[in-house]
Amino acid sequence: MLIDALIAALLLSGAFFTLVGSIGLLKLNSPMSRLHGPTKASTLGVGSLLMASMVRAFAHDDGSLHEVLVMAFLFVTAPISGNFIAKVHLHKLRGKPDLAVLPQGDSWASTSRE
Repeated sequence: MLIDALIAALLLSGAFFTLVGSIGLLKLNSPMSRLHGPTKASTLGVGSLLMASMVRAFAHDDGSLHEVLVMAFLFVTAPISGNFIAKVHLHKLRGKPDLAVLPQGDSWASTSRE
């Protein structure tokens, strides 16, 4: 019963962090602040979901370490992809200082400034 409560808590926290990361990706104004949604909150969300899967596997079955490999891959690749996105954004700003700060209410995805 206690292990099932732990699994449920990990699933709920994983779903919450994934939802917050998705909302952050959609609602934040600048591209640099949008990086925090998928790289921070969603990484915690998927990590919690994988932890719930690991706890369930070790509690009810013989266990598996596949989730550990997925989690290691996730925690290595999420910061690297965020770094690449930030570098592309900074490269696009080179020589265009008016793009450094978007006006309030302007969406980066819906405008094309070339």
